[in-house]
Amino acid sequence: MKNTEKVPTVFIAESDLDSILKDWHASGQSVYWPHGNCNIFYRDIGDKNASGHDTALILHGFPESSFTFQKVVEPLKARFRRLVLVDLPGFGFSDKPKHLSYSLFEQVDALMWVWQSLDIRSGHAIAHDMGDSVLTEIVARSVQGLLPGWFEEGLLSLTFTNGNMVMEEAKLVPIQKLLRHHKLGPFINRFTRETLFKKQTRTSHGTLINTDDVHHLWQLYSLNEGHKLAWKTIRYLDERDKFQHPRWLNALSKFTGPVHICWGEADRVAPLSVAQYLKRDVCAKALLTVMPDVGHFCETQAPELWSESILRFYEAI
Repeated sequence: MKNTEKVPTVFIAESDLDSILKDWHASGQSVYWPHGNCNIFYRDIGDKNASGHDTALILHGFPESSFTFQKVVEPLKARFRRLVLVDLPGFGFSDKPKHLSYSLFEQVDALMWVWQSLDIRSGHAIAHDMGDSVLTEIVARSVQGLLPGWFEEGLLSLTFTNGNMVMEEAKLVPIQKLLRHHKLGPFINRFTRETLFKKQTRTSHGTLINTDDVHHLWQLYSLNEGHKLAWKTIRYLDERDKFQHPRWLNALSKFTGPVHICWGEADRVAPLSVAQYLKRDVCAKALLTVMPDVGHFCETQAPELWSESILRFYEAI
């Protein structure tokens, strides 16, 4: 088992963060990832000796962090004895080095390093947005028999929430399209400010979202100038275009465990048609749950409904 003690990380201007973010950071730890030469922040909540059956492995989206799930931690503890939430490199309280590619494949390597460090051998995966694609890459490695031996039992179930896993159905907002442009992206990125971020976040969300929630999202996104890397971190959308059908959705169709597709109906950027496509053409046996009047940041906007929907699935399997 690797050393998981808290290690020095890039200076965090705690005075600039709201107290709720400071508390989240103080309750977590970091582990050094040698391949990426960076520190990765995580929260390991509950019983460290819990079995995989009682463990939830939670994956955040773009441009989010583990804090996105702050409102649903307590409800999830009613079912799971252990919750593991990781800030992927480039996000939240994890380091945001310029030398990383921020490929989804690289993000999976980082995530698996943290899980190994915490002696996690299996668990139920719950993902959102970009985390959906991170999860499908783990599924792809699983069906190909490429997961490491220490992850012996693997993924016991999959829950996907609002993410553009089928790019043909995606409704990207203008800033996403501009940031993806290989020449314009770095230039546009220079002008990203909280005002623009709030506007684009509300546009993509598709319904009302609390102003404080958007501010917290911005604070962690821009922490240690992470927002200036958006032109790189958003390139995961390019990988979705390239690998979604031949690798990720193909692998997902072969996954034999329980699958839950849980979607906010009002999402403008990852519309309900994505979830319907997954149910119809990829995972016919999956449970599809539609959350009415809920937008893209579903676990933030409607934590009670989100928790009820997620826990209902786990009660049934």
